[in-house]
Amino acid sequence: MANKFVWTKKDLLGLEYLSKQEIERILSTAESFKEVTTREIKKVPSLRGKTVVNLFYEPSTRTRISFEVAAKRLSADVINISTETSSVKKGETLIDTGKNIEALKVDIIVMRHNYSGAAIMLARNVHASVINAGDGWHEHPTQALLDMFTLKEKLGRLEGLNVSIVGDIAHSRVARSNIWGLTKLGANVTVCAPKMLIPAEMEKMGIKVTYDIDEALHNADAVNVLRMQFERDEKNAFPKQLEYFKTFGITKERLAKAKKDIIVMHPGPINRGIEISSEVADGTNSVILEQVTNGIAVRMAVLFLVAQANESIKK
Repeated sequence: MANKFVWTKKDLLGLEYLSKQEIERILSTAESFKEVTTREIKKVPSLRGKTVVNLFYEPSTRTRISFEVAAKRLSADVINISTETSSVKKGETLIDTGKNIEALKVDIIVMRHNYSGAAIMLARNVHASVINAGDGWHEHPTQALLDMFTLKEKLGRLEGLNVSIVGDIAHSRVARSNIWGLTKLGANVTVCAPKMLIPAEMEKMGIKVTYDIDEALHNADAVNVLRMQFERDEKNAFPKQLEYFKTFGITKERLAKAKKDIIVMHPGPINRGIEISSEVADGTNSVILEQVTNGIAVRMAVLFLVAQANESIKK
């Protein structure tokens, strides 16, 4: 049955700020757009005449390209701005950049930024819709949405599922968005990592914390494997790469002890032989490439919904 809940937000800033009904609205809309990706002509006129700007202050491959493909399949015009070659390098502030982009009559700004809360600040200062494509260690809402969409597609539901998130929890905006989204839709979430990589506030988010990878995999319906962000190890406190893989790596041997049909996910980029073995990443339990495909439908849904809501607000 179609989700009749009316979306009213002009921005998508994080799953912490969405209700269960709003998350379900995005997922149900994504189901409709997934069908578009199976057509010979993968295009609909939903955003014809609209302009989408991808404003990325951090490197990105999957997310930026996914948003670009999604916008073009909705018939929008797309502009990609690299801050390395923009006025940002001359000292222009985020707000001034946003206002200048908006002055060009842009409708949607998709932004990735290295500071937590940057998307919220921009949204408060422009009339265009703002979509958070990852801000610091805060949130990455569309990644979590495509993760949930993939889980629901593969397993038929989210409520009651046991989902374990393994890896660099402390620095992961993906983990935070997944926790907010999954718990609101009734899933049971467990996080697993070395102690120094699990912030104390995690348990307050209504999830289970463990430092034992076998415990995390036991009875899990899905495991979402996060990239180890060794570049953030300023105090040289992280386990060494080989040590981490030996203790927490998702291997064929570890997976053999889990449910036979456990779903293996990863937001990318993958560090093979560090957080996951190639056997598992390329194995039958892996849905990593399906996540990438589903990201297009989910981002089409988000672009469509925020644009529609902003039109209503203007009226």
